[in-house]
Amino acid sequence: MRKWVFLFPGQGSQYVGMGKDFYENYSKVRELFDQAEAILGMDVKRLCFEGPEEVLTQTHNVQPAITVTNLACLTVLAHHEIFPAAAAGHSLGEYSALYAAGVLTLQDTLNLVRWRGQFMHEASLETPGAMAAVMDMPEEKLQDICRLCDVEIANINCPDQLVITGPVEAVNKALEASVAKGAKKCVKLNVSGPWHSRCMESAREKFEPHVRGISFSHPKIPVVNNIDAKPLQNADEAPEKLVRQLCGAVLWKQSIEWFLANGYDHFVEVGPKKTLRGLVRRIDRKVVIHNVEDSATLATFLLANET
Repeated sequence: MRKWVFLFPGQGSQYVGMGKDFYENYSKVRELFDQAEAILGMDVKRLCFEGPEEVLTQTHNVQPAITVTNLACLTVLAHHEIFPAAAAGHSLGEYSALYAAGVLTLQDTLNLVRWRGQFMHEASLETPGAMAAVMDMPEEKLQDICRLCDVEIANINCPDQLVITGPVEAVNKALEASVAKGAKKCVKLNVSGPWHSRCMESAREKFEPHVRGISFSHPKIPVVNNIDAKPLQNADEAPEKLVRQLCGAVLWKQSIEWFLANGYDHFVEVGPKKTLRGLVRRIDRKVVIHNVEDSATLATFLLANET
């Protein structure tokens, strides 16, 4: 029996219509959306299925919406008796991974992402900023540029893609320096704030009491955290790692490398789009990687699981 690592996407993977296919075809998914709406006090179905996009993409809306969609895909895989052998999530997706590992209850997962989205939204209004992807530049060289321009690395996604974050002018300055130092390509990201930077310090301060007030359980499967690319050892470690993640970098490349070094080489992205599928392939082309977000991708995955 194959050991599948479930990978959960985060903010940026959303689109209007996500989750609708599974909602229409699985009663357990309909129950999940109803439960989520009761917990969140939000019209999650309307957000996910109808948008509009400019409303869906607002940080305080999109974080709960993506999380519910991730969990809908997880629910469908469970219906087909496919369960994770290990898990990880990219930024926001880490909360879905913790739920899949039995660390968080549904209610606590959704409440945490609601608070997280709200506090990050407020912090982005207080301290506006930007993010940008820098392609094909060694991490050490980019770190030097970040120090000079007073920005930070937000994501180490794969060997040829790093994301920087910080105040708008500082990010622009760092992009100019990156191009001058040989970066193959730089792309400003369509985000509403400087995530995973010191600009989120006020969000971290507001969020921490909510995290500390949650009762975490010990992980039932390995779940690798963004902040240190190591598996959560016990419930007591979880609050600190989640709090640090708000201002710290997402070590995605290192997280996937941990799985590979420990014998995991079958991955499935569980949630909207296939962003993580692309990143994993750029980390190691030999791995098996699928994604499940609707009936078509599910059918492909189920066939792969049988063969």
